[in-house]
Amino acid sequence: MGITNIKKQLQAVPQGVWALGFVSMFMDISSDFINSLLPLYMSSVLGASVIFIGLIEGIAEALVLITKIFSGVLSDFIKKRKILTVFGYGLSACSKLIFPLASSLGLVVVARIIDRLGKGVREAPRDALMGELAPASIRGMCFGLRQSLDNVGAFIGPSLALIVMLLFVNNFRSLFWIAVIPAFLSVIFLIIGVDEPKKDGWKSQPTKLSLKEIGNLSPRYWLVVAIATALMFARFSQAFLILRATTVGMSFAMTPLVIIIMNIMSASSAYYVGYLSDKMNRLFFIVAGFVVLIASDVILGYASNPWHLIAGVTLWGFHIGLTQGVFDTLIVDTTESHIRGSAFGIFNFICGIALIISNVVAGWFWQRYNPATTFFVGAGFTIVALIFFVIKLWINHSKALKSHTI
Repeated sequence: MGITNIKKQLQAVPQGVWALGFVSMFMDISSDFINSLLPLYMSSVLGASVIFIGLIEGIAEALVLITKIFSGVLSDFIKKRKILTVFGYGLSACSKLIFPLASSLGLVVVARIIDRLGKGVREAPRDALMGELAPASIRGMCFGLRQSLDNVGAFIGPSLALIVMLLFVNNFRSLFWIAVIPAFLSVIFLIIGVDEPKKDGWKSQPTKLSLKEIGNLSPRYWLVVAIATALMFARFSQAFLILRATTVGMSFAMTPLVIIIMNIMSASSAYYVGYLSDKMNRLFFIVAGFVVLIASDVILGYASNPWHLIAGVTLWGFHIGLTQGVFDTLIVDTTESHIRGSAFGIFNFICGIALIISNVVAGWFWQRYNPATTFFVGAGFTIVALIFFVIKLWINHSKALKSHTI
């Protein structure tokens, strides 16, 4: 793919898609800047126990899952995506102001909850809005571009945190003030750069999500949900990658490199995967993602030094680049516009529940046996999920393998 060709492709991407990409990037810079430091701040400065931190994180993530469904349904009901997306990003941006001002653990918890609430409100309407802004012929490329920019923010954030921690000599409050800037830039980009497309075809469509409407979601949509859920059961949180780094000789100060490397790989691959998925069957990249995740788990299971860990983390990031944007594109491919917000909400909710369960299982194997076992079991689950995927494809192959969408 030559530079001239890439330039032409990027010029074809609508302004609103570019804007949503930069919106995601700036908010991820802010969020990952804070999140890479928050557990240390809560434990070392505010005296929170590890159990308490885990409890708050669990409550926060549960709130995200619940809110995603309601915000997706609401965006279909009011036939507006942008207003909810702005509200969600605005909540998260305002929460960033609380962190440097907080003088107690309670206020930090409030800020964390508001931030997660904002994430839950914005994600389903934003993804549905992306589906409406992206031309069908380059839909995969558009979602891949947004995912790449999102991951760029996800490695810039921890990188800045690493540098600024050295410059400010562990002055957490000064660090948190810096994170406010990209958060509000995110909201400004969204307000100015994104226009809600007209929805003339919605006039005769239902104005609320019902059991009948859920039942009318296509079998192809539910196939995508089933495949993604199987993958989430097999994949656990990136927190286990950081913990694994400390068991193979990497110092605490260098552990942010794990997230940086993972997101560099994801960001550098997601756009090209999205572009190619417009030319090929998208399911090919999902299969490839399963295979790469298996290889990553095996390497991380056998890892005995930081170089082994880096190899495993690099593949983990590649797996995310292969699958995350493609799944979002498949949801758009398999749903009608008037119910797409609800479809994204349901998809995110089910996958989130699966991920929470996989984290609990991974944590149990980690404590009951050892870190290596956790990753070997993850590889085993991924193999089972891949077999499930292949069986589902075999059942649906007469339709699935004849088009770019399932």
